[in-house]
Amino acid sequence: MSRYSDLDRPPLSEQALNRALLRPGSLWTGVTVVDSTGSTNADLARAARDGAEEGRVLVAEEQTAGRGRLGRAWGAPARAGLTFSILLRPTVPVAAFGWLPLLFGVAAASAVRRLAEVDVRLKWPNDLLIGERKLAGVLAERSGDAVVIGMGLNVLLTRDELPVETGTSLVVEEAACLDRDPLLRATLREIDVHYREWTEAGGDADACGLRAAYQASCATIGRRVRVELPGGGALTGLATGVDTAGQLQVDTGAETAAASAGDVVHVRPAA
Repeated sequence: MSRYSDLDRPPLSEQALNRALLRPGSLWTGVTVVDSTGSTNADLARAARDGAEEGRVLVAEEQTAGRGRLGRAWGAPARAGLTFSILLRPTVPVAAFGWLPLLFGVAAASAVRRLAEVDVRLKWPNDLLIGERKLAGVLAERSGDAVVIGMGLNVLLTRDELPVETGTSLVVEEAACLDRDPLLRATLREIDVHYREWTEAGGDADACGLRAAYQASCATIGRRVRVELPGGGALTGLATGVDTAGQLQVDTGAETAAASAGDVVHVRPAA
């Protein structure tokens, strides 16, 4: 039995979330809340293959086989975080799909910044940071013609419960809002707005203002970085921006290189 009572970490109400979010013209077509599952991304990817409609949201009070980028394990105590995935079926060119996790990051950072009154920034491509500490991670995966995007946001985790020393949570940061329900609603509403603008622009991140919004929120740009590339090797230099495909531009001194994927380390300036 959990040592936390529902009073300390109250459960989310599926009925209340659906009542608040399912409106005519809304992107969202249904919110499901489960007590526990292995991975909300895996569950929604399976639903996508079975023909589930766009706008489905799956929220887990506890995730037992959560994954971060590069297959890393990710987890949190029950009802201590916001763990959810969304199902999208974009009608824009496939070449623009790479913007979706960045769009999600911009929307989530904006919502949390506004409600929690903390300075949330993005580390390329889509980690949410407070200072240099990780508050949330975002993982996007293709499933046929659909894209499933999931987020794990640390809300009520104490310092001892954080999965990594470099992590943080809203309670640790003494944020103004620690209620997961309004945080989830605000994030989904922000995603709805950004996704609608992006799709109406045919996936053009410049035309809808997404690239500008991302660069304004990104803590990586203007920093010296080391990008550890998936196939081995690394790029080291000054992060100067993101290009029209959402790739990180790195001035190595010899050239400006573009990274489409990789782990970014913010290099601390020499003392």
